[in-house]
Amino acid sequence: MKVAVLDITGKDTGRKVELSSEVFGIEPNDHAIYLDVKQYLANQRQGTHKAKERGEITGSTRKIKKQKGTGTARAGSIKSPVFRGGGRIFGPRPRNYSFKLNKNLKRLARKSALSIQAKDNNLVVVEDFNFEAPKTKEFVNVLKALGLDTKKSLFVIAEENKNVYLSSRNLQGSKVVNATGINTYNVLNAAKVVVSESTLEGIQSNLSK
Repeated sequence: MKVAVLDITGKDTGRKVELSSEVFGIEPNDHAIYLDVKQYLANQRQGTHKAKERGEITGSTRKIKKQKGTGTARAGSIKSPVFRGGGRIFGPRPRNYSFKLNKNLKRLARKSALSIQAKDNNLVVVEDFNFEAPKTKEFVNVLKALGLDTKKSLFVIAEENKNVYLSSRNLQGSKVVNATGINTYNVLNAAKVVVSESTLEGIQSNLSK
């Protein structure tokens, strides 16, 4: 599969690059995608939720009414969960939501995500670019030239392009990562995946192992 290489003004450079069928042309594995996205979202959770149980509530320990003769259920503490202001039964406790996935499964999920975007013509290859200084305005101009100013986009660039990354940090709809920072969630969450020409080889060598 060949894709035209564009410049940062959105014009065709006349060159084409070959996309590896092992990375961009496989049959997507939906279950691998599901597990990888589930792990990514689970890792974003802080897990610091906490509710007080009856032993942690501040309150009197006196018996609030006599045991018998009231006609209602017996009650021994104002901190009981059945009373307003009492403890919570089986409330949430701090926990770690992360779980392990095999490397091969994660690699399959990322190849599946890239194959879906390539099949839907949502993969754009641009020639390498950099900015002399971090400027959000310059990055916005690139987005407009590529028609991505109103769409979610994922830019995969070379590691040394620090100014490009800093220029995009203030923009909500756009994310910039390097070849090793690709994950399934970000690939599928973007309307367009923009890959720099030099990074393409790195992606294909990392995922074709």
